[in-house]
Amino acid sequence: MQSAAETTPDVFLRLIADARRWRLLGELAAGDLRVHELVDRVESPQNLVSYHLRQLRDAGLVSRQSAADGRDSYYRLEVARFAQELGAVGTALHPGLRLTVYAPAPTRGPTRRVRPRVLFLCTGNSARSQIAEALLRHRSAGAVDARSAGSHPKALHPHAVRAMAERGIDISGAATKHHRRFARLHLDCVVTLCDRVREVCPAFPGDPTVSHWSTADPALVGDAGDASYPAFVRTADELDGRIGVLLAQLTPPQEEPHG
Repeated sequence: MQSAAETTPDVFLRLIADARRWRLLGELAAGDLRVHELVDRVESPQNLVSYHLRQLRDAGLVSRQSAADGRDSYYRLEVARFAQELGAVGTALHPGLRLTVYAPAPTRGPTRRVRPRVLFLCTGNSARSQIAEALLRHRSAGAVDARSAGSHPKALHPHAVRAMAERGIDISGAATKHHRRFARLHLDCVVTLCDRVREVCPAFPGDPTVSHWSTADPALVGDAGDASYPAFVRTADELDGRIGVLLAQLTPPQEEPHG
């Protein structure tokens, strides 16, 4: 198997042409999952699922994130890498088939009569979920009603404030909240960012789509001083990439009027 850096269009096509690998990719497109969950969903033996996940990981299409406590590992679809490889296939055949990945630009008003509501959850609501909320609100220019909460709220982390300030987003006045505050709020989408919160995520009204993004807690990297700050920047970068995909799902491009 070629490495991710050496993947060619024919290798990529062979990878995704396998029915079982395609099913794995489809399941991971909805959110991060553990291997035993993938085994159940694709109805295949664990050794076979692990083999195909290894093929996808070697190509850079899937990655694995270990939980902070070492209990579980979550697999995720690398959407940007997949789009890159998919685009390369078309371009290799003919320049006119170059893929343009939809990246919604900020709008100045809601694109729907009722704004889609998204709730991000983590344990402390002190960094990851606050960053995700702020990024989605900023990138949608208010077209999406973004909220955040935690299972055990604690004070907003100053490094989260600093990381967002460097992006031109002020969250210094954000309050941390318990998810019980939103127990009666009808939601369109709930995104869990912490593996532990995923295990205790309550049901919310409105039958929302529930996705899991296994995101390491930046506060656990290094000490509380400046040495840990780069972890918050990496977390913001990671969440920004995933939010771009979520935003495309929530606010699909409008059809052009027929002439």
